[in-house]
Amino acid sequence: MQKALQHWTWLTPLAGWMMILLSYGATVPALPLALVLIATVLAAVHHAELIAHRVGEPFGTFLLAVAVTVIELGLIVTLMAAAGPGATTLARDTVFAAVMIILNGLVGICIFIGAIRFKEQVFQQTGVSASLATLCALTVLTLVLPNFTVSEPGPVYSFSQLGFVAVVSFLLYVTFVMVQTVRHRDYFLPDKAVAADTEVHAEPPSVSRAWLSFALLLACLGAVVLLAKMLSTPIEGAVASAGAPRALVGVIIAALVLLPESVAAVRATLANRLQTSLNLGLGSALATIGLTIPAVAALSIAADLPIALGLDTKSAVLLFLTLIVSTLSLGAGKTTVLQGAVHLVIFAVYLFTTIVP
Repeated sequence: MQKALQHWTWLTPLAGWMMILLSYGATVPALPLALVLIATVLAAVHHAELIAHRVGEPFGTFLLAVAVTVIELGLIVTLMAAAGPGATTLARDTVFAAVMIILNGLVGICIFIGAIRFKEQVFQQTGVSASLATLCALTVLTLVLPNFTVSEPGPVYSFSQLGFVAVVSFLLYVTFVMVQTVRHRDYFLPDKAVAADTEVHAEPPSVSRAWLSFALLLACLGAVVLLAKMLSTPIEGAVASAGAPRALVGVIIAALVLLPESVAAVRATLANRLQTSLNLGLGSALATIGLTIPAVAALSIAADLPIALGLDTKSAVLLFLTLIVSTLSLGAGKTTVLQGAVHLVIFAVYLFTTIVP
C-alpha cells in the first residue's frame, strides 16, 4: 500500500506536466484539467506533510506557504508583464482575494469543523496574535492607505511611496519569519498535550526522501498554478455566460492556487492540530502580501507601469470587518463553533457581494 502511494504521488505531478505540455499543441477539455489539478493538489499535500514531519514545526508549514506564494507570485508577475497597462489592478485583486479566502474561508472552515469534531480546540495565542498584528499592518499599508495619499490621484501610490511601502512590507515579513522560526519558535508550536499522537511522533523520513519530496512538491505546485491558469479561460467563459462580474474569476483562480494549503490545513484540523492549520493559513496570507507586493512594486517601478493597490469602499469595509473579527475570535487561545460560523458568514457575504456588487 505504501509503495503504491509513493508511485501515485510522483506519477500525479508527471501527469500534470504532461497535460500542460499537451495543451500547447491541442485543446484540453476542462474536466480532465480539473481532475488532474485536484489529484496534483493531493500529491502536493502529501509531500508537504512529509517534509513538515522531517523538519518539524513551524518550518514545514512555512516552507509550504512560501513555496505556494513564490509560484503564485511568478504567475502574477508574468501576467502583469504580458498585459501591460491593462493589469493595473491584478495584484490588488489577487492579494485581496487570497486574504479573504484565507482569513474567512480557510480559517472559518478549520475552526468550524474542528469544533464540530472536538467541541473545543486550543492553540498558542501568542504566536497567532503576532501573526495577526503583522497581517493588520501589511494589509492596511498596502491595500487601504493608497486611497488616502495625495501625491497621486486615485488608489495609486507614487513611485517613491510605492518603493518605500514595498521595502517596509518586505522587512516586516522577514522580521516575522525570524520570530516564527528562530527567536520565538515556541510561540508557533502546537500544545504538547495535543501534539502527543502517533502521527506526530511517527518515524520521520530520511534526508534523501525529504529532498525528493521537496523536488516533487515544487513540481506539484508549479503544475497546480499552470493548470489553474489553463482553467482560467473556461472559467471566464462560464462566469460570462452566467452574467457574473469578471472579479469572480480572480476569486476562483486564487482559490485554486490556494488548494494545496487549504487541504493541508483541513487535514491538520481533523487531526486536532489547529495550531498547524493557523500557521499555514496566516503564514500564507503574510507571505502573499510580504512577497507579492514588493515584487510587483519592483516591476511597476522598473517598467514604469502604474498599479492600483487601494481597495474600493465595499472591499475596505469587508477587510476591516475581517481583521477585527479575526483579532477577537483568535484572541483567547480557544475556538468554538461560533467563531467558525462568524468567519464563514463573512466569507459568504464576500462571495455574494462579489457576484452581486
